[in-house]
Amino acid sequence: MDTVLFNDPEVKGLALEALEECTDLQAFGRRCLEILLNALISAKADEACGAAYGERSPERSNSRNGYRERSLLTSVGDLKVRIPKLRTGAFFPDDLIERYCRVDRALVAAVAEMYVMGISTRKVEEVAGALGVSSMSKSQVSRLCECLDAEVGAFRRQRFDGVRFAYLWLDATYVKCRVEGRSVSQAVVTAIGLDDTGHKRFLGVDCVDTESHADWRAFLADLRARGVAAGKDGVQLVVSDAHEGLRKAIAETFQGAAWQRCVTHLMRDVVGHIHNKEGQGLAREAMRAAFAQKSPIVARACYQRAAEEVMKVSRTAGEVLLEAEEEALAYLAFPASHRTKIRTNNVQERANREIKRRTGVVQGFPSRESLIRLVGAALIEADEEWSARCVISKPSLAHAWRREERPAPDEASVLEARQVADRIISTAIDPEEGQG
Repeated sequence: MDTVLFNDPEVKGLALEALEECTDLQAFGRRCLEILLNALISAKADEACGAAYGERSPERSNSRNGYRERSLLTSVGDLKVRIPKLRTGAFFPDDLIERYCRVDRALVAAVAEMYVMGISTRKVEEVAGALGVSSMSKSQVSRLCECLDAEVGAFRRQRFDGVRFAYLWLDATYVKCRVEGRSVSQAVVTAIGLDDTGHKRFLGVDCVDTESHADWRAFLADLRARGVAAGKDGVQLVVSDAHEGLRKAIAETFQGAAWQRCVTHLMRDVVGHIHNKEGQGLAREAMRAAFAQKSPIVARACYQRAAEEVMKVSRTAGEVLLEAEEEALAYLAFPASHRTKIRTNNVQERANREIKRRTGVVQGFPSRESLIRLVGAALIEADEEWSARCVISKPSLAHAWRREERPAPDEASVLEARQVADRIISTAIDPEEGQG
């Protein structure tokens, strides 16, 4: 039938008329698609009329009885589709277009992709207009993007049975959203894990009112319920900032896992207690020098020496640094090649920046559901990109679960480390004095 259709003189004539009438290739392509689609629907309607009694049967009584016109939005613009009506029974070309759907699947996919890439609904409307789609409103764009809900829902419910995660990063970022008629900040909480193949994966995302202990505990309990295990063969280290509710929830949900306080956040906290630029610069350099050391015993000695120097500038800042020693240096118990990746929450910071970039064009979401839809779709995209990049090799990662207890250093080693730390910190805060 398709070959006969394309050789039909009437179809060819309409195509030639379109070529003369249309001013550009886009309009010509849209008109040709409309002509061919309507001709194909018409041919299928003729087949349906002859199906009951046979093409040549004298008893054939069914026939066409006019048509109804409907619009179809496609990636090449608006099409006017003529659906034939029959005197007996009903006809609809289900194999060509969806019943009750006025938007082509390709256009739905294109709109959803633009939305996920961080393009506002207003700009999507403008792009659709440039493609020849005349009736694509902002509300319609939002409705089309609801096709993402099933995919995002499956992503948020995915299970991790049989997958081991060595490291877990947790954080939240705030986005404006309407709740009960008011525009308020909502916390978008996310979890990123490093699986036993060395790949980063998004494990969960949710939208909550505040970063309270109850909210974090419910979020982490959901991770546990979906197979993110704790204990000897589960998560070994959780990295986050020092949010009190989050710390408590981690301790209750992932018993046996060490907690690493993000050293970047710690440095910001310490510097925030110092009110002069010179003192802030001294504190930064001292802390950077301590965290740069590869030897655990030297790193700890440098950390304590840095705290002493910071104490001279600000007692409060020095106390913050001293109190955080165990949590800030937890990464030293893990393989040396992993430490730069697990001592900070930078992986979450980058994810939060991407979330902000995607949500920034919206400014205010009409509901939590729409916020989760966009953020979830963006995380799915990032997750797919991560699947192609190994962060830590699988053989190296195996050592995260096979750590050996180190004996306490003897007095001579401690004294030597202290002397080395004196030189390192002195050089860091005053290079000329260190060289002298």
